[in-house]
Amino acid sequence: MISIIIPVYNEEAQLPVLLKHLEASSSGFISEIIVVDGGSTDRTPEIAKDHPKVFYVPSEKGRAIQMNNGAILAKADIFYFLHADSLPPENFDALIVAEVENGKKAGCFQMKFDKDHWWLNLMGHFTRINHISCRGGDQSLFVERELFERLQGFDESYIVYEDNEFIGRLYETGNFTVIKSWITTSARLYNRLGVWNTQRLFVEIYWKRRLGASAEELYSHYYKRISS
Repeated sequence: MISIIIPVYNEEAQLPVLLKHLEASSSGFISEIIVVDGGSTDRTPEIAKDHPKVFYVPSEKGRAIQMNNGAILAKADIFYFLHADSLPPENFDALIVAEVENGKKAGCFQMKFDKDHWWLNLMGHFTRINHISCRGGDQSLFVERELFERLQGFDESYIVYEDNEFIGRLYETGNFTVIKSWITTSARLYNRLGVWNTQRLFVEIYWKRRLGASAEELYSHYYKRISS
């Protein structure tokens, strides 16, 4: 069985869409849906609490912290970390279980954006490649409990790049796979900042990390860019 862990912050518009999608797309392998809220000021808490299949967890803000808090409470042997603006494919839970039964302890889906733009389509194409440079949190992430706990979860010093940092450690174990089905994620940051400004920001974060920038330096650079 699978515990779905969804970190949220002010997702009153997207969370109902995701919860409805999960109900319609699952194959019966979902043990629980844990929504970990980092202090939302909109109707996100009410939406989560009113859903009969959701376990609502208040948390300190920070996606790494929120995901770790969800994992502490999760009951299943497979964790599935999912962003509120990403919609997994049909029968996603059965696809994950099949990979675990085949010996894969961690992995993600191929990703496409909900925006038709040639560059975003190309970026989606590259997510089919099983290489760390092609990974990101919007592709979602499944990982066996035992492996997650052995790696001690997400590094909470990271406010940005937390998914990539943890996935990098998963790759080092040799257990990462890419499921050949498409998850659809929102291009809302690209819509807000523009395609090229957003892509430049991601490239800058990637290379700063490769060149040894600290978690604090990554966040400072990210915050400065999205605030300007």
